Amino acid sequence: MNVLEQIKSKAAKLHKTIVLCEGEDSRVVKAAQMATAEGIAKIVLLGDPAAIKKANPDVDLTGVEIVNPLTSDKLASYNAKLCELRASKGMTPEQATELLKDGTYFGAMMLKMGDVDGLVSGACHSTANTLRPGLQIIKTAPGVSAVSSFNLMICPPQGNQYCPDGLVVFADCGLNPTYTAEGLADCAISTARSAQAIAGIEPKVAMLSFSSKGSAKHDNVTLVQEATRIANEKAPEIKLDGELQFDAAIVPSVGEMKAKGSPVAGHANVFIFPDLQAGNIGYKIAERLGGFMAVGPICQGFAKPLNDLSRGCKSEDIVAAVAITALQTQF
Repeated sequence: MNVLEQIKSKAAKLHKTIVLCEGEDSRVVKAAQMATAEGIAKIVLLGDPAAIKKANPDVDLTGVEIVNPLTSDKLASYNAKLCELRASKGMTPEQATELLKDGTYFGAMMLKMGDVDGLVSGACHSTANTLRPGLQIIKTAPGVSAVSSFNLMICPPQGNQYCPDGLVVFADCGLNPTYTAEGLADCAISTARSAQAIAGIEPKVAMLSFSSKGSAKHDNVTLVQEATRIANEKAPEIKLDGELQFDAAIVPSVGEMKAKGSPVAGHANVFIFPDLQAGNIGYKIAERLGGFMAVGPICQGFAKPLNDLSRGCKSEDIVAAVAITALQTQF
């Protein structure tokens, strides 16, 4: 069983309910069918039932709950709660009514009110359209300063000597352009917990830099050093070290030379890049030159599981996102 199949299998055992917000997209409709057929989660699909069925006549949606945000009997309670949540911004019932016509806002209210366990959107809308209701309604988890993202990097079929678990985890490759030291520390802690809960690996977290243990002096190095200190203070149970160059993090002989005695150097499986530029470049190099399969970016740090999709996604990618979202309900 490959890594993705293991993730789906674990998700299926949780019996969670996930809302897919874009019933107007045929890929999402197909994914709803696939996820239901595979038993990964109970799916709530948002949109007009008649329009969905007319546009997708060959898709069997037996077992999929279709909810129309425009006619739902939950509209009044969602409107009142949204006005309460956004009272400091002067939200009126009329404004809330307009927002709830948007599937992602309606889905976020379903998640907030506990009517579903997780949300997936973004197949045909921008990242901002998914994250905005997430930040306004779901908000960040207690003790987390910023939402971040990670990618599961699945090893190519021929394997990789530095990848004994069959995958590694990269962050942040898709969300935050820059970080404060505290934000980077929170990203590292969240990613370690995600790696354990979703990928089932014991996280060994490398805080990446162009320096290893003070070999270079620069404000960028200081940022990673400070983030490492904060992360170790906030989550001492996690094996986490830095700052480390990538070779020191992953090659045992280099790690022994550059960071002797480190609990992580030479054996890292979770890699925290210092900024989005480095992370995005890094995962695409691994994907295109190294043959790794990139799953994500996957959001983390919200109070409840909420994930954004790439607008170039396939139905299979959406199904994977559903499974991962279900697993995120565990922490």
